[in-house]
Amino acid sequence: MATQAQDGVRISNAGEAQRPAPGLALRLVEAAIEQFAQRGFDGASTRDIAAATGTAMSSITYHFGGKQGLYLACADYIAYQIGAVHAAGMAPIRARPPQEPEQARAAMLDLLENFARLMLAPQSETWSQFIAREQQRPTEAFERLYHGIMSPVLETVLGLLKIARPSLDDTGRRTLVMNIVGMALILRLGRACVSRLMRVDDLDEATAETLIAGLRRSAQDLLTETNP
Repeated sequence: MATQAQDGVRISNAGEAQRPAPGLALRLVEAAIEQFAQRGFDGASTRDIAAATGTAMSSITYHFGGKQGLYLACADYIAYQIGAVHAAGMAPIRARPPQEPEQARAAMLDLLENFARLMLAPQSETWSQFIAREQQRPTEAFERLYHGIMSPVLETVLGLLKIARPSLDDTGRRTLVMNIVGMALILRLGRACVSRLMRVDDLDEATAETLIAGLRRSAQDLLTETNP
């Protein structure tokens, strides 16, 4: 949910999606995310999800009303977790919205690096698999993911880009944001290809730092106004 617009920066809230209460409900969601990520909604087994948490299938009905409710709770939880990762980067933007191009670029680069590091982190693997399925065949879960975390961050970045590159029109800004986001997404969604191209078995810490440094340099060029 957007909170305010200030000097061209649309400041949006992230990390507000619903989080299951600690306990069995949370364990069910965490087990279900892995099942849904690997097998999709139709292929995932509520019996296996319940077994993974050492509880009866009736617990899923009790807490979520059934498989569909559990699936949507997974989307809410993923949005919540990713929002929590972005919260630290979003907070200073809300507290002191950038006024100058250099400030806006710095804020965007920090958000991008934070996102790239999330894409490299182990916990993002199943979240990304879940989201990737929803990207291909969107359901109500995609709407929850989009409004819970994607839209708040993207709208904030669009506002920053309006300051960093004022000559771009709205379509140009939206296109550029997608290009820059894609530079981070490839680190997770194209991990095998990235590893092969970088000539490593997996993305170790040194390789990850090299990629992030390169990402920042490329994004810096794209975010810099070439024709003031």
